[in-house]
Amino acid sequence: MESCILQGKWDELEVQHKTGPGEYEYYRRKFIKLGQAEQCVVSVYEIPPGKAAYPYHYHLKNEEVFFILSGQGLLRTPEGERQVRAGELLFFPAQPEGAHKLTNTSGEPLVYLDFDTQNPLDVALYPDSRKIGVWGRNVNQVFQEEDAVDYYAGE
Repeated sequence: MESCILQGKWDELEVQHKTGPGEYEYYRRKFIKLGQAEQCVVSVYEIPPGKAAYPYHYHLKNEEVFFILSGQGLLRTPEGERQVRAGELLFFPAQPEGAHKLTNTSGEPLVYLDFDTQNPLDVALYPDSRKIGVWGRNVNQVFQEEDAVDYYAGE
């Protein structure tokens, strides 16, 4: 039986650039893409100075590990805020105790390796904006908490 091994150099991977409103922007290089493996996704992120990739959030199922490759930033967690820099490993468990937001506070790009577990269906909650994201292999939707309906609505 042959093994399937993925290999490559992170700076040779295809770059996806995403900008959001205000402080949100990132460059993402996917190494192990959604669906390529059963239980993980691996990407290299580059966050420009003064920007963050994602709002403060946590997952109900998926766990994340960041390894800071270069630069520095401000990490917000339920324990508060602290500076992080190259060489640090960060683990974010599922559930509220794993809530996090990483913002580049330096004048250079903040680059980190992001390793995520991948469940067939996950929910992310955004405490500041009261949003709920539903993520999976066939769904990618975000809702405001106040959009909730009665269980039997529309039946």
